[in-house]
Amino acid sequence: MRATGCLQSWCWLPVLVALATTAVAAPYEPPGAVHRVETLLMEWRDTARDRVVPVKIYLPADAAGGRPVILFSHGLGGSREHYEYLGRHWAAAGMVSVHLQHAGSDEAIWKGVSLPRRMAVLRQAAADPRNAMERPRDVGFAIDQLGRLNGAEGRLKGRLDLDRIGVAGHSFGGYTAMAIAGQNYTRGKSGDGRDARVKAVIQMSAPVPKQRVREYAYDNVVLPVFHMTGTEDESPVNATTAAERRVPFDRTRGEACLLIFKGGDHAVFSGRRRLSRTAARRDEAFHRHILRSSTAYWDAHLNGKTAAKEWLLGGGFAGELGGDGTFEVRRER
Repeated sequence: MRATGCLQSWCWLPVLVALATTAVAAPYEPPGAVHRVETLLMEWRDTARDRVVPVKIYLPADAAGGRPVILFSHGLGGSREHYEYLGRHWAAAGMVSVHLQHAGSDEAIWKGVSLPRRMAVLRQAAADPRNAMERPRDVGFAIDQLGRLNGAEGRLKGRLDLDRIGVAGHSFGGYTAMAIAGQNYTRGKSGDGRDARVKAVIQMSAPVPKQRVREYAYDNVVLPVFHMTGTEDESPVNATTAAERRVPFDRTRGEACLLIFKGGDHAVFSGRRRLSRTAARRDEAFHRHILRSSTAYWDAHLNGKTAAKEWLLGGGFAGELGGDGTFEVRRER
């Protein structure tokens, strides 16, 4: 008698397909260096302010269509040429990284100044309220300029997706990023420098305002913010201590995460070469974490990748970080 049961190997195919479709998905991996990178140097004049804004743009040369845009703000005394490790990595991962140079708080203020006077010059620039006002305005102007260039003939035509914009910065640039996110500097105002076109922010070592200003400074920061600092992140210019660097994370209301590197100082994020081999090796490990976590953050908030957000906020990155630091997450409240 012929068996009626389905024992042939082909009969198991539907079962095997079902098992395959219910298998655990591969773990998320932050985008790596998959694109060739080209750079553009430009100088844009804001006629309304009679102000020149130099920029260096890192582009994924072989990526088609409009790409997410990140605007990066340098620290006090820096320039558009600094933080290249970030710009190149983000561009190689498929994003356009636009590094701004802020007149009045850039390298021009200390070049040619004697070493004994340089710190005084830097402190003077940091305390000048004009620099605090013009930096976020530089970001808004740059977004306007990118919009014009995206629609005009030239190397940027059609290469920018200005519905997917992020802002990042270090030190005074961290202040700039927080201002764009809506940090208040005047009581009663709703985000003095807030730009609604920006979807998410990364701030590294942002200065923290005095205690009386903290009471209202972060009330209107509802954008997602990724805060980065270190246990030795003391300010070389203002009075912010390493312990105070977490204040913006603790006080903002939107979704936030906080990365604190164990032994990380203020210069960790700059990308500048260290003289000490020990410090250089430490920075190499920290930079790997910065690049992977920041790229996943942009992937989550600019590309809408749920897996990226789950990896970053759900423990994947924290497990990878290990003993190099701590990582905290706060959902929107």
